[in-house]
Amino acid sequence: MTIGKSNAAGAPERAGKAALSGTLAPYQRSSAKRALWQLATTLIPYLLLWYVIYQVVDVSLWLTIPPAILAGAFLMRLFIILHDCGHGSYFASRSANDIVGFLTGALTFTPYDHWRWQHAIHHGTAGHLDKRGTGDIWTMTVQEYLESSPWRRVAYRLSRNPLVLFALAPFYLFLIDHRFASRNAGAPQRRSVRWMNVVFVVTAISMSWIFGLGPYLLIQATIMLVAGAAGIWLFYVQHQFADAYWERGDNWDYTAAALRGSSFYKLPRVLQWFSANIGFHHIHHLSPRIPNYNLQKCHEGEPLFQQVKPLTLWASLRCLTVHCWDEESGKLVGYAHVRRLRRQQRRNDLPRS
Repeated sequence: MTIGKSNAAGAPERAGKAALSGTLAPYQRSSAKRALWQLATTLIPYLLLWYVIYQVVDVSLWLTIPPAILAGAFLMRLFIILHDCGHGSYFASRSANDIVGFLTGALTFTPYDHWRWQHAIHHGTAGHLDKRGTGDIWTMTVQEYLESSPWRRVAYRLSRNPLVLFALAPFYLFLIDHRFASRNAGAPQRRSVRWMNVVFVVTAISMSWIFGLGPYLLIQATIMLVAGAAGIWLFYVQHQFADAYWERGDNWDYTAAALRGSSFYKLPRVLQWFSANIGFHHIHHLSPRIPNYNLQKCHEGEPLFQQVKPLTLWASLRCLTVHCWDEESGKLVGYAHVRRLRRQQRRNDLPRS
């Protein structure tokens, strides 16, 4: 397949949609057998870990922490199954996707229809500077940051602080944010939020009765912290890296946003398994109809995708040092770069003698 020009990382900036459609079609086929096997090997261990926790909670609350941490890893994988159901890719049957999506949503306290709607907006606007704000990480341009009030800059820095992102945000997202429908949500999305709130309350009451309120809160908080922090980290590094893609107006291109604005996060095998191949995010954004269990095969089978430079686990830590999009250089830059620009602006604003 012939592709267009490449960016500095080697990814094609534009590729023919018709050619891409033919390339991706074989990988978009869902497999009930593979989906059910993946669901079984994720859900059954998750439930068994809760049983282990139930057995040891009366012996020592500290003994519940290791299985709770492992349960958090399985819960993250269950969320990615929900994610695939939301894209209609996990099963060929829409009903099957909706049923499994609702059930995995109940385990993660996520209103399935509402989340699916918001996530679809994210896929249609990722990397578009004029359409930020739904289902993404708050990202300012350098100029926006420089022109913001001191309080807004403080809020922005706090929102991207690792402690806030990976310790506080998981609880806010799953316990508070998911309890309310967006102002623009339709009736089905609002209904899904109401039903999930019922599930949330019933689950909290039932599990508190079984384990005791204090132990349940500690166990659930541990599981949620692990699953939520890992999930937010994955989402963060998949779009917040130095050479990411952001454009305005007609310059924005869906294919370029997928291949350049979504990272290929190359993880060790065990982490790739728990994250259900979501590290192949460049392919996922190009075609959300490809189920997670076909992503690696697609990446390895098509030379086009191997041109995308991988982001390794070690290199991904540098994503925590870039925060604002510099429209002049076309890169995410750190606060030190922004401070240099601010000092330069102040010097330029000084009256000349």
